Amino acid sequence: MYIEIDFNSDEAIYMQLRNQIVQGIATNQYQEGESLPSVRRLAESIGINMHTVNKAYHVLRQEGFIRLDRRNGAVIFLEEDKSQAVRELQETLQVILAKAVCKNISREEIHQLTDAILDEYEF
Repeated sequence: MYIEIDFNSDEAIYMQLRNQIVQGIATNQYQEGESLPSVRRLAESIGINMHTVNKAYHVLRQEGFIRLDRRNGAVIFLEEDKSQAVRELQETLQVILAKAVCKNISREEIHQLTDAILDEYEF
């Protein structure tokens, strides 16, 4: 598992980790049913605190991306609650799009950017 943490970023380390795992799932780098590294092993490999990895894993579990099991550890498991996912996406996009409008980013630029990002994912 390749994770790159930007220690100078304003974004919390656990969120950077969570985001990279979600992107890895979306790009098929990580498959459903695949085990993630143990908290200790991942923390050691990227040089962060175990509690930070644990927090990222718990967020991923709450969001329906992994299942935590004492015997198998963290396993990729995608809950298929599409209606909840659509609501969360709408809430997130409202803020992101409001910021874009405030910065005079055009509808066309938003569509181009969105299409370019979606092209990275196979679905």
